[in-house]
Amino acid sequence: MALSARVRTRDGWGVSHAVVTVTDMTGTQILRAEADDDGTVTDSTPLNPGPYTVIITALGYTPTASTAIVSAAGRAEIGQITLSRQGGSEFPPPGIWTIDPAHSSVAAIAQHLGISSVHGRFTDFSGRIEIAKYSEGLTPAAAQAEGAETIENSRVEAVIKAASIDTGNGMRDGHLRSGDFLEAERYPEITYRSTGLSPAGPDRWTVHGELSLRGVVRDVDLDLSYLGTGPDPWGGVRAAFRATTELHREDFSMNFNQVVAAGIAAIGTTLKVELNIQAVQGEVLPEA
Repeated sequence: MALSARVRTRDGWGVSHAVVTVTDMTGTQILRAEADDDGTVTDSTPLNPGPYTVIITALGYTPTASTAIVSAAGRAEIGQITLSRQGGSEFPPPGIWTIDPAHSSVAAIAQHLGISSVHGRFTDFSGRIEIAKYSEGLTPAAAQAEGAETIENSRVEAVIKAASIDTGNGMRDGHLRSGDFLEAERYPEITYRSTGLSPAGPDRWTVHGELSLRGVVRDVDLDLSYLGTGPDPWGGVRAAFRATTELHREDFSMNFNQVVAAGIAAIGTTLKVELNIQAVQGEVLPEA
């Protein structure tokens, strides 16, 4: 291969969406290559011997550039490139972060008639995230020995108003609020409280927690991705996250169903939940 490189985060995970661009000394682009799932970049485009500029970019990370010398054999072995999160941290700064409902979404997707999906969202919710004070590179065991915390000590809690379900159809929404599904009048709030956090990949975490839905409490894990931190137009600082999970309706006593032709259930038994969250640093949301 003419070009080879490994793109990693500061804690050693491969950055699978990194892009490596090589230009000559005039600024002309010679090649562009994307990293594989392990953050490895290879390209067989022939390169003439001499100096080149190598630029590495990835969404959510600070770009980096360096000079590479292509050997007489036409190879440029870049080696390992370490990218830093934009804002200088692999995690949000420690402290309280308040979820901003105006710039966040809580969505659920259910299969309908076995051939399509119905999308719904909750329009009334709130929550807070507490990022633990941590020392980068300190393992949980070492932190415990020193009486310190690690990022795994972070916590999240959220409250969703069950009656705020919105699928774009008033009759269907009324049915979802009824005792067949959310039973919103008797159980007006859906709550989630984390019980633990464990790493799952580059900027990815598994949030372990308890979901309370229509009076039933179940352990539910969230697959969480940290998307980065940055300033907002109102003088604050925001952190972005995306989380997904799957719920089984029968786990929460939502057993209603209607069987249509050929024994196909009108509504699927599994719900896909997608959370896109913006959280503002501090305990007060901006007036915007």
